[in-house]
Amino acid sequence: MVQCEMCGTETANPSRIKIEGAELDVCDECTEFGTKLQTDSEESTASTKYSTSSGSSSGSSSSGSTTSTSTTSSGGSRGNDIYEDVDELAQDYDDQIRRARERAGQTQDELARELNEKASLIRKLERGDTLPTDDIQSKIERHFDIDLSAAGDVDGSEWESDSSTGEYTLGDMVERKD
Repeated sequence: MVQCEMCGTETANPSRIKIEGAELDVCDECTEFGTKLQTDSEESTASTKYSTSSGSSSGSSSSGSTTSTSTTSSGGSRGNDIYEDVDELAQDYDDQIRRARERAGQTQDELARELNEKASLIRKLERGDTLPTDDIQSKIERHFDIDLSAAGDVDGSEWESDSSTGEYTLGDMVERKD
């Protein structure tokens, strides 16, 4: 007896289904939550019974998609990361904006007018109540010629390991508050 991977009930003959990309072995009652997949025995009998081109193309398309998926995931380990080129916002972005505005001798209302934004948004940004959108961030950076990304704040010493093996542990990266 096998347990259903959705509800946990014992089942003698689990069905293989696909739910949102995950393949699960489930009981008969849980099969309605996903798309039933063909097992190897069903696939071989289907291909021997029906020797049409649609049957063989469906088999090749599924194996082709598996190949492309595995190639993509193993081939470009860092090249496909969508967040790789995104700069993180500096933790003190609010202070940087306020200091830059004060250096320029502007009020929050004047800055808002020049950036074509609401003064309430500038106040919220300077208090740290809201994060700037990419558009607002680039407007402020161009206006004051500053960099609000955290890329400039990173130094290598912060990530140095204390252990002799050179491997990092959680303790190397966490700052305790006590």
